[in-house]
Amino acid sequence: MKPSFQLAAVACALSLALAGCSQSTPSTSSTESVQQSQTVKQYDAETFFDTTSIMGSSFSSKGDKILVSSDESGIYSLYEVDIKTAKKTRLTDFEDSTYAVAYFPKDERVLFTKDSGGNERYHIYVRETDGTVKDLTPGEETRAGFAGFTEDGKHFFITSNQRDAKFMDLYRVDANSYEVTPVYQNTMGLDVGAISPDGRFIALSKNNSNKDSDVFILDTRKKTLKPELITRHDDDAKYGPETFSRDSKSLYYSTDAKGEFAEVWRYDLTTGEHSPALKDEWDVSFIYFSKSGRYQVSGVNADASTKVSIIDTTTGKGIAMPSLPAGNLRGVNFSADEKTMAFYLNSDTSPSNLFVWQLGESKAKQLTNTLSDAIDQNDLVESTIVRFKSFDGLEIPGVLYKPKQANSNNKVPALVWVHGGPGGQSRTGYSAMQQHLVNHGYAIFAVNNRGSSGYGKTFFHLDDKKHGTDDLQDIVYGKKHLQSLDWVDADKIGIMGGSYGGFMTAAALAFEPEEFKVGINIFGVTNWVRTLNSIPPWWESFKKALYDEMGDPATDGERHRAISPLFHAKNITKPLMVIQGANDPRVLQVESDELVAAVKANGVPVEYVLFDDEGHGFTKKENRIKASNAYLEFLNTYLDK
Repeated sequence: MKPSFQLAAVACALSLALAGCSQSTPSTSSTESVQQSQTVKQYDAETFFDTTSIMGSSFSSKGDKILVSSDESGIYSLYEVDIKTAKKTRLTDFEDSTYAVAYFPKDERVLFTKDSGGNERYHIYVRETDGTVKDLTPGEETRAGFAGFTEDGKHFFITSNQRDAKFMDLYRVDANSYEVTPVYQNTMGLDVGAISPDGRFIALSKNNSNKDSDVFILDTRKKTLKPELITRHDDDAKYGPETFSRDSKSLYYSTDAKGEFAEVWRYDLTTGEHSPALKDEWDVSFIYFSKSGRYQVSGVNADASTKVSIIDTTTGKGIAMPSLPAGNLRGVNFSADEKTMAFYLNSDTSPSNLFVWQLGESKAKQLTNTLSDAIDQNDLVESTIVRFKSFDGLEIPGVLYKPKQANSNNKVPALVWVHGGPGGQSRTGYSAMQQHLVNHGYAIFAVNNRGSSGYGKTFFHLDDKKHGTDDLQDIVYGKKHLQSLDWVDADKIGIMGGSYGGFMTAAALAFEPEEFKVGINIFGVTNWVRTLNSIPPWWESFKKALYDEMGDPATDGERHRAISPLFHAKNITKPLMVIQGANDPRVLQVESDELVAAVKANGVPVEYVLFDDEGHGFTKKENRIKASNAYLEFLNTYLDK
């Protein structure tokens, strides 16, 4: 599988945590609610979070076990799953969540990553077969990432900012002695994107702006370690490394240079020839290969859902999958002998479940059942993709969840959900937090305002340096769309969101104070002046792109002040809830402290929930439960009263 250079699993966990991903804590409490002739069983937050989130699909060297991260204990810990018996064995037990990286290729040692209290300074750890654990990247200020094993399994690569907090250098680690050897010193602001299986070539990326980026190749066998630019172009376009071919002869990279959406192209390392490899009507999100290269796995972001394709490269045809439950494939991986495939299925009404399939057999085996036994899946709600016209006629997409008890004779309150970012996307898939609120009669409309990813580069850049203005109007018009539905109570519509969505929530209450009845700001920016001047040092390589998107604090401070809700808190007249992590390195606690104090001074109801053991997102199940209970109580008190 493609190496996770940016700790994709961790990022996924945090982003899903903001959106309310499935988690668990045992409970069977529920109540009955009858609306018209339909009976809807309602479950409490403890029951919804009695749902296990699981990720990772690394096979052991023998192919008999799969390494995963699971939060069934309350935090993410490492487990190995026996593919014959489905028995899970816990491997780590820390106060902080641990995230699986991979088994070693030739034995059952494992690599994993962990930060401290949500501070996002991830270290790389090895767990020996006797259970002892060693931190391979020590240092209080160190942030490190895994960058893949060599094909022979004798070495692996890590990135680390131990030399300079702003830049991630590349190191090679001996898989037996753990001796660390510097490979590439990042003095040009280039990020490691992929490494060839033979360890010779390194693909590097550079952000020139938020519309333009480049790919470089570094040949480590040359005496002069000078990266070579391979994506010369005249017009703005984004280029990014994806993966190398298994024979180390070609690099696959993504680019939007050929149209609105990202395509995958192939670069021949010998001839320098570029050729198209994969395109679709949507963004091609990823591509990678099995160990020998026989199987190609790719994904397309098709209208807020990921569609995965698996091709047998010897025939050029898709493999014939067995009959499976409804859901989208994700996390596809192959055993070393390529006879067994692991994957997850996820849907709006089912959290991710791990499957294994012996290729060619008629059935796949489900190894996990992550939805709470107390929940009837029929009580959960499937989303629909909805589009509406915004203030200027632009078509805006969104993901709509309609409570089962809602109809024209029983109108329900609603929430506009705003995703993180800027530049994120609300997507289909299971969310315990969202399903909990929908189950209790709150419609949710996850609006993908202009500036969201997934709808082409033109749409993505429409909010550049217009944040809190044009994109906020998309959110307001999303509310107007809800008001046009005959099953929504037009007078009971609130707004909520996480991270950038938290900013949009506070901005809506400050700059459009009569539009929404309540707001829930989850880890949200409220003071762009402070935030953009205090970003973590390891963001240095894409700071230019961030400033192109949001504005440079050195020159755009006046605009940042104008769009920051904190400086306009006197306008907030509707009830507000604020969720904050004390260890958040992106949105400092002081921002939420000051907003809460300012709104309280207006005589407006404010609920403030501060988590001492979280950063920018939830990593602990008990905190998700506490937050979800707080959301529902707040909404019952101030929105649906």
